Amino acid sequence: MLVDTEDRLRTTPRPAKSLAPINELQSSGDINILIVDDDSATCSVIQAALANRDFVIDTVSDPTIVESALSSKTQYHLIILDYVIPGLEPDQVFNWVKEHQPDANVVVVTGYPSVDSALNCLRARTYDYLTKPFQVDQLREIVIRCLESKGLLRMTEEALRESLGATIRERRKGLGFTLSNMSERTGVSLGYLSQIELGKNSASIETLYRICLALGIKMSDLFTAVQRH
Repeated sequence: MLVDTEDRLRTTPRPAKSLAPINELQSSGDINILIVDDDSATCSVIQAALANRDFVIDTVSDPTIVESALSSKTQYHLIILDYVIPGLEPDQVFNWVKEHQPDANVVVVTGYPSVDSALNCLRARTYDYLTKPFQVDQLREIVIRCLESKGLLRMTEEALRESLGATIRERRKGLGFTLSNMSERTGVSLGYLSQIELGKNSASIETLYRICLALGIKMSDLFTAVQRH
């Protein structure tokens, strides 16, 4: 029965919505993630790597219920998929994803990387391709980048202020400028600049424009650097 199958899939309770901690990204709603790997230990590792975020995570390690998982009523935003699953062909699984989870992004992990599998994933339009063993931080970054691109994760206002300030401070110090130098170059008060760098005050667009001119960077480059910070 479908209910029994979904009970077997569910490995974490559906969490209540909550704001992420400072310097974390916050979700714009429930984010459903499905992990499919015949190695239950790998499922556990991936689940643990993502457990600090407000995600609803299902795992499947039994190849016989993969199709049931994908055709369940849950609509997944992201599927982390092992490329080699005993008894299943990759193309078969990709077709199930396309049929039942058309809006889901797919991140493939594989312990048997090859040119053919990479090309097959490319044809299936998977979001990324990761080889085992992988660093959990690398997987986490891929997941975050994927969900950000879908508009499902965003920085909190406080985290954005702190990241902007840190990026500006690093650039300023890299150029050998003091806060006094920056104040002279931007026409912005020393105290205001200090508050911006500490992430305690939001900068207006005009102020950010002046800061970027003083630092010799485009405003778009500043926000790109913030995303990578």
